[in-house]
Amino acid sequence: MWSNFHPVKVKITLWYISRGWCLSRADMWHSRAQNLTEKSGALKNMKEHIRVFYFAKDCKEPYVEIITVKESKRRLSFCSSVESEAEENEYEERDEDFPVLSDQSQLLNEYQLQKLAAHMPARTQGYPWNLVYSTSIHGSSLKTLYRNMAGLDSPVLLVIKDMHKQVFGAFSSDPFRVSKYCYGTGETFLFSFNPDFQQYRWSGENSYFVSGNWESLQIGGGGGGFALWLDADLYHGASFSCPTFHNAPLSTHEDFIVQDVEVWTVQN
Repeated sequence: MWSNFHPVKVKITLWYISRGWCLSRADMWHSRAQNLTEKSGALKNMKEHIRVFYFAKDCKEPYVEIITVKESKRRLSFCSSVESEAEENEYEERDEDFPVLSDQSQLLNEYQLQKLAAHMPARTQGYPWNLVYSTSIHGSSLKTLYRNMAGLDSPVLLVIKDMHKQVFGAFSSDPFRVSKYCYGTGETFLFSFNPDFQQYRWSGENSYFVSGNWESLQIGGGGGGFALWLDADLYHGASFSCPTFHNAPLSTHEDFIVQDVEVWTVQN
């Protein structure tokens, strides 16, 4: 009798079942399915090579489908391949978000680059990062840093690595320049990998985003110190908590020695 077996669908009305219900109550409905199939005469005893599946979809009333074990294995194999394809597509989407760099960064690894790119303003997404200043290429000079950004009209990313191997810095809505007054917007933020990624956005308490002169570059302020301060030789630095960002010190030491600096511009 079983050689002529055909799949049988048994309708079950479950008005209270929410979207996405599937297989979560298999044990409960197994006995009900047997009762229903026995009453309908479609099946007297559950054989070893038969399985019962329970389905609920958005546009369909939940139902039980009785199929052979062979068919169930085929379906499970198909579902696994679909899930693998979905995971691959998700990975590809993450790859697409990875920034395109004009040069290889000496300070940021792939994880750090991806974290920063994901937390930068929407207007920067999808545009290449261009290296405009690097101590390993241009030497340690704040004047050179300013000069390399002259004429730019795009946000910049400052990355610092200190002698304790800590990586931190700031995203500035405006390129760095010498100015008598503070400049920048609320897009400006601080970050650190100490050791995990931390981001400090504008608190709204004041607008002391960035200021610069020939002796130093300052980011954040209004309290007892700057959130980030660099001297003219880009050798000595400091980082304190400040009202502008309500940040913790970015380095493990409030006063630190700079090992390397990179500045990236993100422009279309």
